Amino acid sequence: MRASRWKDERGSAAVEFALVGPLLILLLIGMVVYGGWFWLAQSVQSLASEAARASIAGLDVAERDRLAKAYVQGHADELAGLNPARARLTVVSDADSIQVRIDYDAHDHPVMSLAGLIPSPPGTIARTAVVRIGGY
Repeated sequence: MRASRWKDERGSAAVEFALVGPLLILLLIGMVVYGGWFWLAQSVQSLASEAARASIAGLDVAERDRLAKAYVQGHADELAGLNPARARLTVVSDADSIQVRIDYDAHDHPVMSLAGLIPSPPGTIARTAVVRIGGY
């Protein structure tokens, strides 16, 4: 009777899942958080690129700044649900190029709500786009 007790395999799958399950769940949470963060970062980069392209129509520095800010205010919500109020925009323009930098605060984004369970990505996403003016 003792030998048959050790050959009984009932419940072994539950024990194996109890050992591996938490790691699997943390891995899945990590994939969701980092995948969402990369999606947000790509959206911020796209917003910076498009704002730089929109600002090239400006005739002077003030108009370029206004055009870039207007583009961000009008189109941020179309890209991954970005909140334009959480985006800080910096436009630097000279005779050769226009540089648009967006610093987006993603701390309160729903994707980041699970980040407390794993080592989380940065809460502020900073992306820059440069468009050259002439001289190609």
